[in-house]
Amino acid sequence: MMETNKGRILVVDDDFLNRTLLATNLEEQDYGVESAVDGGEALEKLRATSFDVVLLDIVMPVLDGYQTLAAIKQDPALQHLPVIMISGVDELESVIRCIEMGATDYLPKPFDPALLRARLNASLAAKRLRDLELEYLEQVGYVVRAAGAVEAGNYDAASLDRVAGRDDALGNLARVFQRMAQEVYAREQRLKQEIQELRIEIDEARQAKKVAEITDSDYFQRLETQADQIRRILEDTTAGTTM
Repeated sequence: MMETNKGRILVVDDDFLNRTLLATNLEEQDYGVESAVDGGEALEKLRATSFDVVLLDIVMPVLDGYQTLAAIKQDPALQHLPVIMISGVDELESVIRCIEMGATDYLPKPFDPALLRARLNASLAAKRLRDLELEYLEQVGYVVRAAGAVEAGNYDAASLDRVAGRDDALGNLARVFQRMAQEVYAREQRLKQEIQELRIEIDEARQAKKVAEITDSDYFQRLETQADQIRRILEDTTAGTTM
């Protein structure tokens, strides 16, 4: 499938001529195009590759357009994908049913190139708007999780880099949050250092108090007196020996 910036289209039709005509027209308009012969193959490709729009025939073997559309709309990963039904003039009631099931639009057979272009442009615009909305919501989730991480004590500033790179209000919020989180972290580190220093001072004061309690006790005083007496005896003995 050709990769383009214009959009990637999946054409689903069991009729070879219809598939070929649609694919050729789309490729001439610089769309990336891939084809499927029935709904089963279409679902396999949709779950394996990213597409922007599906052109889906109604009458097909294996899985028809109704079944394929239902499967797309029931899949959380695919349900927002625009689906344009391909229909004959005598299938308009079926088209209405498909629209009620969630199809975006329809393309009559035989298709008109100008109408095809208009249908695709409208569907692609809706898809891109939805993609932007999903991206925005996803990045709002990053900010919410970052707030939870700050409370849990495992905040990583780099987790908001992608959001902070935005040039809108959400990006500004992320940058402010990063700055505030960094300031909070710095204050916490200073507080921890001050607490550690205070603990050291308290420990030293406790040790000094214990030493004072020991040295001021009667028992310690008697030991000190005995030690002085022993020291004088040793000094006298040493002095007598040298004489």
